[in-house]
Order: sequence, then C-alpha cells, then structure tokens
Amino acid sequence: MSGSYSPEEGEIHTYERTFTKADVRQFGEVSGDQQAIHTEPDEAGRLVVQGLLTATLPTKIGGDLSYIAKTMEFDFLQPVYTGDTIRCELKTETVEERDDRYTLSNSVVCTNEDDETVMEAHIDGLIWKE
Repeated sequence: MSGSYSPEEGEIHTYERTFTKADVRQFGEVSGDQQAIHTEPDEAGRLVVQGLLTATLPTKIGGDLSYIAKTMEFDFLQPVYTGDTIRCELKTETVEERDDRYTLSNSVVCTNEDDETVMEAHIDGLIWKE
C-alpha cells in the first residue's frame, strides 16, 4: 500500500481474529512464554492468549499499510482467551508529511465479543513514500 497511499488523520483500519490453542502454543514456543496460563487449559478448556500475541493485531494492520513502527506502548486491560474473537481498530491521530515519508501517530483499541476493551495501544511510526 506504500507509494500511492497517503494516510489521513481520522482514518480507521480494522482487523479481526479468533485465536486458537495452536496459535497460543506456537507463540509460546517462539517467544518462550510458557506460563501455565498459556499451556494448561482452564475449567472451560481455554488458554489465556499471550499479551504480545494479542498485540500482533495492530501489527497486521501496520504490515498491510507498509507502516514501520518506531515506538509501541501497550496496555493489556483484560485477558484474551482462545476462542475469543478480538476486533482491533487502529485510528490515525496525526499525520506529518515530509519529503520522503509520512510520520504518523496512531491509537489502537481491541475489543472482545462482549465489546469489552482488552487492549489499548499507542503507536508512532512512518510510511515511506516511493
């Protein structure tokens, strides 16, 4: 999307995903986060999704936009469980156009199926012009 894409303040991009037990196990293997909450199911058979796995939702949007993050700040507000469908909204708060790039500031809100906020984030970065 880089090159001809010109980001604008107020834009909202969304991505939705349902995390599986296989996702949590694979992320645990890669990250080393093998806490019992991520490896031993609760009474309902669910695992808790790692916070940084949940944080891959805005990174998916960023990848689609060819957005390069400079700083990322996350607040994990509630647990995410396997089987939960999480909706992520990334909103472009500010855009500064430069000769070779756009510098952006974005806010992120991720909610579960009950419309409860599970994660908020603030991400600053850039999109290169071609």
